[in-house]
Amino acid sequence: MKKTSIFVIVLIITLAIIAQFVYANSREPGSSEDPIVTLSYVEQRIQQLKVYIDDKASSSPSPQPQPSEEPLTTSKIDIVFLKIGERLIAEEGAEIILRGGTAVAIDSPSGGLANVTAGRDIQKNQSILPNHLHIVPKSDGRGVRAMDDHVILMVRGVYRTEK
Repeated sequence: MKKTSIFVIVLIITLAIIAQFVYANSREPGSSEDPIVTLSYVEQRIQQLKVYIDDKASSSPSPQPQPSEEPLTTSKIDIVFLKIGERLIAEEGAEIILRGGTAVAIDSPSGGLANVTAGRDIQKNQSILPNHLHIVPKSDGRGVRAMDDHVILMVRGVYRTEK
């Protein structure tokens, strides 16, 4: 009798373990039934998200400010697209970040653009570094000139674009 009851208990425990294993393997990773995911699954989802964002960004470009003689005043960040040879002239205190393409600084006799990230002054025709914060210290014609057709700038402050 004692051996039979031990055998039954061991059999029940074994069946319970097998049932849990089958239940756990039947769930889709990352679903609400299986909230624990692997690193490879997370990396795969991040890669899919990057592809989706890149597709959306390339298929529907943001409206671009039209070149104008009137300065644009804004406290929000504007996305500005420039083509080769076009210029963005900013006023005192304007912030410029290059997000894509190649651009060079337009300086004045008083100096260039302040690269706050690197802690140095960017002089005439020196390359603007991508993802660095550049500040225009004075309203004397300083800004950025596009060196290719795919220049993307983030700009906060007063500025105008010129061809």
